[in-house]
Order: sequence, then C-alpha cells, then structure tokens
Amino acid sequence: MKRKVPIKRLLLLLLALVLMACVALPIPYYIEAPGSTIKLDTLVKVNGQKDKFSGSFSLTSVGIRQATVATALFAKTQTFSDLVTKEELMGTASDDDYNRIQNFYMESSQNNAITAALYLAKKPFKMDYLGVYVLGIEESSAFYGKIKIGDTVVKVDSKPFKSSDDFMKYVQSKKVGDQVTITYLQDGKEKTAQGALIKLPSNNKAGIGITLTDHTQVNSQEKVQFDVDNIGGPSAGLMFTLEIYQQLMNQDLRNGHEIAGTGTIDSQGNVGQIGGIDKKVVSASESGAEIFFAPADLEKGDTNYQEAKKAAAKIKTKMKVVSVKTAQEAVDYLKKHVTK
Repeated sequence: MKRKVPIKRLLLLLLALVLMACVALPIPYYIEAPGSTIKLDTLVKVNGQKDKFSGSFSLTSVGIRQATVATALFAKTQTFSDLVTKEELMGTASDDDYNRIQNFYMESSQNNAITAALYLAKKPFKMDYLGVYVLGIEESSAFYGKIKIGDTVVKVDSKPFKSSDDFMKYVQSKKVGDQVTITYLQDGKEKTAQGALIKLPSNNKAGIGITLTDHTQVNSQEKVQFDVDNIGGPSAGLMFTLEIYQQLMNQDLRNGHEIAGTGTIDSQGNVGQIGGIDKKVVSASESGAEIFFAPADLEKGDTNYQEAKKAAAKIKTKMKVVSVKTAQEAVDYLKKHVTK
C-alpha cells in the first residue's frame, strides 16, 4: 500500500517554500539605505603621488540593492531605509542604460572636480571637446538599436565638430529624411551607422533623435588619476575637488581630521544638490567623520542642508554638518577652523 503524506507535512513544506521565496526571490523594488564612506587618499593620485597628509577626505554613498519580500519588510522598520520602485530609481531606462548614465555622471564629476581644483589652485588648463555624449535616444530614430545611451558621437558624414552647437547646426541644416552617416564610440570602439533624419517634436527640425550633452576632457600638465570602481553618479564632485586641490597645493587642509561630505560640482566650483543625504550623514557618522560638508539650501526650496541637520540630530552624532555653496567656501572653512 502507498503511504499518504500527512496534510500537516505538506503544509509545512509549502510554508517552507513560501518563506524561501520571500527571502531569495527578487521583487521589482529597490532598497535605498546608508552606503559606504570611502576615503580618497589612496584612490586619487595627482602627478603619480598619493595624498601624504594625515586624516582623510571621504566621499559618501547611498547603498542600493534589489529587494525581496523579506528585505522589503525589514526595510520598512528602518529609519533611514526607503523602498522605491524600479521606475522611481531608473525612470524608463534599462539596467544597462542606467549604469551607463551613472558612469557618465561619475566621469563628468571627476572632470569637473579636476577643473574646479585647477581653477582654485590657479593652474593652467584647457578643455578638449570629445564629441556629443548620448543621454537618450528616441525609439522613432533610425539609429535606435545602433547608437546606445553612453556612446559618444564624434562625426556626422565624416565631419568632426568643436561643440554640440556646431553638431546640431549641421544636422538641422539638412532635411527630414536625408541620409547621414554617424561615427560614434561605443565601449571604446569606433563604429559607423547610416540612417535617415527624423522630424524632432521639440522644434519640427531634422535631427538624429538623441538627447545629448557635451563630452569633454580636461587637458592639463597636472595629471590626476582616479581609482574608483563600482560607484556611479555625480555626488562625489565636491570631495574629489578638495582631495585634488590639497594635493595640487601640497598643503595640509585637514590637520589630521576625518572629513566627509557630498555634493555635485560644476567646472566653476559651484556645489549642487544631491539625493539621499540623510543616508550619507548616517554612513559618515558611523565611519567616524568629524565634519560633513553638505550643499547649502537654495532659494528655490532645495533642502539638502536642512535634511542633513535633521538626520544628524536624529542619530545624535557629534559630527558637525557644514553647508557650502562652493568649493572655495569649503576650503575657506577648513583654513579657518581646521588647518593649523
């Protein structure tokens, strides 16, 4: 006779399978939580040399991981963890496109930091135009599926350009339906593609159908090298700038102190707003940072500094939160309050 499996055992087995699924299977949500605070003294070299001064400048990050049912429920109980949808995190971009955009933002952040630091240090430099960086591409474009987000367009019909304005003027001087040949860089390799121009919905003129920005590179006798892997986005710009500036000047700005912070940087040294600053405050405090630079609040209502102050008060940290509008303000603060 066949032995029947007891109903209770079947229910226990089913429950175990459900629990395993809750723990192991990903769901279409992501968890944002305090990430890493990373010291820059060994990751940024200027003219082949590492930072020799005591203390550190550190970037801060938001940790992002795909959720399971179990981790999502746990995240709901944590003060500084947020559960977001894939669309809220990435918009309509694919995982690959999202990573490409984040890598571009990191590259731009590094270039802007070099420029801002050279400007502060009064060192000569110039900007080399590399081409048009592709931030998005219309599905109606003849080049959709060929050119990808993250590629750099360097020529049209074998014609190079000195700016994105020149590029657009040339393309828009043609007619909708005209065939053009695009030369572009994709994953370090030069490629070409042919297709017809489409009518752009923004101005009804001829165009390729891409969202673009200038792709530039700093050209200077001062050589700056970054060794920062697996981190994307633009928010490390301010801290990169301070690290580079200190090395360019060969001047100890830290006096042995642990200094963290966040904020985008443009080529003029202006500090911009970022996301997830509460989580970065927590990460910096847990790492032992004594000072945290936060982007100053702006008239339009951005509240990075206020959010940072609230997070610091909530965790009762001794770390001092300092608001800055420019890299120069951060340098001035260090020279007044930290440097010997």
